[in-house]
Amino acid sequence: MAEISAKDVKALREQTGAGMMDCKRALTESGGDLAKAVEVLRERGLAKAGKREGRATSEGAIAIATSGSTGGIVEVGCETDFVARTDDFIALAERLAQIVAEGADSVDALLAASIDGETVNDRIVAAIAKLGENVVVKRAARISVGSGVVGGYVHAGGKLGVLVGVEGSGDGLDVLAKDVSMHVAAADPTPVAVSREGVSAGLLASEREIFKKQALAEGKPEKIVDKIVEGKINKFVSEIALVEQAFVKDPDKKVGELLGDANISAFERFKLGQGDEAEAE
Repeated sequence: MAEISAKDVKALREQTGAGMMDCKRALTESGGDLAKAVEVLRERGLAKAGKREGRATSEGAIAIATSGSTGGIVEVGCETDFVARTDDFIALAERLAQIVAEGADSVDALLAASIDGETVNDRIVAAIAKLGENVVVKRAARISVGSGVVGGYVHAGGKLGVLVGVEGSGDGLDVLAKDVSMHVAAADPTPVAVSREGVSAGLLASEREIFKKQALAEGKPEKIVDKIVEGKINKFVSEIALVEQAFVKDPDKKVGELLGDANISAFERFKLGQGDEAEAE
């Protein structure tokens, strides 16, 4: 039997919102596999479907840069919060975000890009020597719109950042992009797609399976299980599709109602440490 540590129980509890003993039992049943333990709790109705918080993060910062119709966002990691809060580290992260906005739309492209006569990779090596800690570019993304603006928002001292591309014309698009960025940062559950059409088939299949097991465990007749599952899927999608969510600054309106003739083309939400989670998966 796998040994279940208090650290693993705490991580599962933070990720799912389930009770401590429920988390410990789920980890025991899943042989210590965190992802499987989450599914066990979901199937028993003990985990919050929209919870997106979770595993421990390393230190570092999220930085964004916007310029009209383009924007860049990066996650830069370091070893301690002390270094993450220094002017040198913050300036480096912000400069890297600018380079992403200018066209380096991946980590590899960013590391190979030029910065003041040297490559970004060389600049990071120099930063490591100066700061005395390892510095790593973990993620980078760029948004560009044909006609419109890209806006952004950084929250919690650089621990969370959002970019949003808004297609349209006329005044007020920059304010709209900022408002939607703030919504994406604060929304619970975190939006995973702009609209229903953008929700992945894999996610829907996984949720259907969980909802089916929940319904059967509750003793629902098999002949109505599929109808129950589809009802729950529709509710789930409405909760994670950005334009269908209740706007955090005015819950009586959906995000889509704020847009008027504009459209959200894309968004990126970086939370410190989630780059590590994506690599682990």
